[in-house]
Amino acid sequence: MTEKKSLNELQQTVDTYINQYREGYFPPMELLARLTEELGELSREIQHKYGVKKKKDTEVEKEIADELGDFFFVLLCLANVEGIDLQQSLEQVLHKYNTRDKDRWTVKED
Repeated sequence: MTEKKSLNELQQTVDTYINQYREGYFPPMELLARLTEELGELSREIQHKYGVKKKKDTEVEKEIADELGDFFFVLLCLANVEGIDLQQSLEQVLHKYNTRDKDRWTVKED
């Protein structure tokens, strides 16, 4: 089993992978298009699994986890291109949810 990496380490792993090639990162608009494409593929898999529209017999079976991985990879690429620390961004969002929205939902009783 592989060691779990932090979000910062994952961003660095993606950066190392991309920067080994001359082409480097795609421009932000291209990454956004790719992110949209990957989200569409993820949506399709969720629809096939949980929605009323099931796969055709001729369609290849894909895993939601694979599609999430593809989406996440492109998201990390976009964050890297923009110089965004996703760990910090997520921590800020979680802080916002834990302060601004702390009374918005009903807390479970133990």
